[in-house]
Amino acid sequence: MVKPLRGLRLQGFNNLTKALSFNIYDVCYAASEEERKRYIEYIDEAYNADRLTAILTDVAEIIGANILNIARQDYDPQGASVTILISEEPIIDKADAGKEIISDAVVAHLDKSHITVHTYPETHPENGIATFRADIDVATCGVISPLKALNYLIESLESDIVVMDYRVRGFTRDIKGKKHYIDHKINSIQEYLSKPIRSRYEMMDVNVYQENIFHTKMHLKDFDLDNYLFEEKARNLSFKERMKIEARLKREIEELYAGRNLVD
Repeated sequence: MVKPLRGLRLQGFNNLTKALSFNIYDVCYAASEEERKRYIEYIDEAYNADRLTAILTDVAEIIGANILNIARQDYDPQGASVTILISEEPIIDKADAGKEIISDAVVAHLDKSHITVHTYPETHPENGIATFRADIDVATCGVISPLKALNYLIESLESDIVVMDYRVRGFTRDIKGKKHYIDHKINSIQEYLSKPIRSRYEMMDVNVYQENIFHTKMHLKDFDLDNYLFEEKARNLSFKERMKIEARLKREIEELYAGRNLVD
């Protein structure tokens, strides 16, 4: 849980922006052209705009944000996007019998606080590798923190590999006029991961503490070929086929985790 620094009294609104960005990858093997087509159809159905909207709506609730506006889109031939504008507190127009009224001015001011997701399912026709990538951004202003939704997002998607960036931007002033560039203590994103998630993943940090930039990437520790085969079982494959497919999958995972192509 993110705890603000004790005794920090601010002058006006907390102007710090806390941004959490994910690249989440699911990797699998689909041998034939028909299997690859069905994989794309499966991903587009499992992570369509309506399902993604439900996930991001849950995120808003988890971090304690109020939803101002939702935009969603399913794409042809594949993929989907959702953007949700959020605020720290509900906007009430007292002149209108307590009804919540969101003006254009308010939306323009608060569009710095948002939750977005874009999906990128794709397959390769020659090596059978299929990947699903989801790019997620949770950016908040004020005391609400995107880190509260960290575990939920990882568990909500098929997360073989997760690359995360957390950054606190800007500054806010206390009542004496002193600028504060962060309002909570953090050494690593890993501090906010649940024990079950930490036990399942290998993790590595690259942090720039003086710039309030925190980077963590992780991949599943255990490799079970059955978990990576689409519409197939390892027991139905020859030893040679299993070894070939396993090598391709592990290379894909290693390259996505490293963020670069590996040299043979």
